[in-house]
Amino acid sequence: MSSFKDITAEFAASPQISLDDIAVAAEQGFVAIICNRPDGEDNGQLSAADIGVACSQHGLKFTHIPVSGGFSQGQIDDMSRALEDASGPVLAYCRSGTRSTNLWALSQAANGEPADSLVEAGARGGYDLRGLLPTLRSLNAR
Repeated sequence: MSSFKDITAEFAASPQISLDDIAVAAEQGFVAIICNRPDGEDNGQLSAADIGVACSQHGLKFTHIPVSGGFSQGQIDDMSRALEDASGPVLAYCRSGTRSTNLWALSQAANGEPADSLVEAGARGGYDLRGLLPTLRSLNAR
């Protein structure tokens, strides 16, 4: 079972989840799950389609925004939309939770959330976002 790390009251990140984790997420009040892993990144990894089916069985929205390498504006926009479309807490996952937390922070900075508060939120969940500060500040300035 994965460890869900609260970043804010409305967003948590996690390493790769299992089918059992989806039931736990629903029980804990999450309303949506976002996958930030490309399919086939690791042997034995559950596919986004399998996670999506399980999410629908538990009444959770599911969005697949695969990230490998850097982050594109399209991925940032997709993350913003997925978070806005959720009517409650969202769980995002990738291999370690880092990509998901970084993409969350980028989407929030693009929507005007101050860079320093995003870094602090990431740290509460155990993710070091200090390396993203210049990019987060640049997104704030737009």
